[in-house]
Amino acid sequence: MTGKTAVSTTDAPAPAHTFHQGVRTGPFVQVSGQGPVDPATGAYLFPGDVAAQTTRTLENVRAIVEASGATFDDVVMLRVYLTTRDDFAAMNDAYGEFVTRHSTRGVLPARTTVMVGLPREEMLVEIDAFAVVAG
Repeated sequence: MTGKTAVSTTDAPAPAHTFHQGVRTGPFVQVSGQGPVDPATGAYLFPGDVAAQTTRTLENVRAIVEASGATFDDVVMLRVYLTTRDDFAAMNDAYGEFVTRHSTRGVLPARTTVMVGLPREEMLVEIDAFAVVAG
């Protein structure tokens, strides 16, 4: 695969008109930041429940990774954006359960977590990913 191509799937929420769900160039895949959105309805899910929001958000990330031709095992970096430090422990537990289950080769992705303001009040977490497709 050569050149930059858009990654798109109906298994993750439709992106805003200003960006794609993901972009792949060669073996590199960048997934745009995802939130706890139902891909079928566009509704924000699980208000006030950062653990459930984290799991739904990671499902959306995984769907885009897989639409690029990669697998979750190809994810080398996840960046987690939280609205409050108070949610870190609950997010971390849900995150750990998800990545452990989906990292079948036993190597977990690297991660950065930062506290930020997010575009929608009901979003407690946003996550993006970078993957390198195994040759």
